[in-house]
Amino acid sequence: MKFGVNILNFGPGTTPDSLVQQALDAKELGYSFAMISDHVAVTADVHEAYPAPFYDQFVLAAHLAGRVPGLTLGTTVTVIPYRHPLHTARLAANIDCLNPGGFILGAGTGWSRAEYAALGVPFTERGRIADEYLAAIRAAWTEDPTTFRGEYVSYEDVHTAPAPQSRPGLPVWVGGNSPAALRRAARLGEGWHPYLATLPAMRAALPVLAEEAERAGRSAPALVPRLQIRVTGTRIDGEHPVGHGTLDQIREDLVGLADLGATHLLLDTAPDSPARRGTAEEDRRLLELLTEKVLDPVSGTIR
Repeated sequence: MKFGVNILNFGPGTTPDSLVQQALDAKELGYSFAMISDHVAVTADVHEAYPAPFYDQFVLAAHLAGRVPGLTLGTTVTVIPYRHPLHTARLAANIDCLNPGGFILGAGTGWSRAEYAALGVPFTERGRIADEYLAAIRAAWTEDPTTFRGEYVSYEDVHTAPAPQSRPGLPVWVGGNSPAALRRAARLGEGWHPYLATLPAMRAALPVLAEEAERAGRSAPALVPRLQIRVTGTRIDGEHPVGHGTLDQIREDLVGLADLGATHLLLDTAPDSPARRGTAEEDRRLLELLTEKVLDPVSGTIR
């Protein structure tokens, strides 16, 4: 497996220097990829969970590509309906060309009704918009010029160079735990990127992914979850999100993910509430603890 780190691109005290340091810490500890979250309009509900300042994920990825070479960069996730698909396709392809480690486009539909309203995008249609935009994005990466006619966007003979450099193609990881997200991942993604999911839930989802992918004439997407890390002093009884529990419990769950065939694991040190947000030094110590006791990011194995 490959192990990555979620770059916390928001909150008081976040600066250009602290963002670069997070990426440098990830690289120094042996992690192979880093991903960045997305908001465009920091409305009141967004600010409560992701307080300003909030650094744009694509701008930050380009910034890190020039300062921390060697990491694969990506988004966890891009809210696909927020941007025109030609814009998203070009941003992702450009960074994929500029970063020797390549780029991963995480794709989701978001959750903030207020943010959708601020951007003038219909919240109740976000699933259909995301499906159409992802189809348009994938076409833009392989067709130059590209023509697309859909319900939400239509255009003809738009030049798209430069094409992504990653081979066999720039990967899309579809986020979300819902049945609709599973269908979207099976039809349009190279990876399924759930968050706060339990091991039984992920195990139960894999046959559904395989069936939906077969129906679409595609290979099943890889399991590439994002894990919120919560180390506890005592074991958690019953079902719990993978990444929560004692170090032994987290290790056991990661072995379970390996048994399910997970190819990438993204570690997220962000708390449920900004009030419990640790310092950058505390985040690094948590990653160091996991690296020392639970996993070896260099070899991609569980200790």
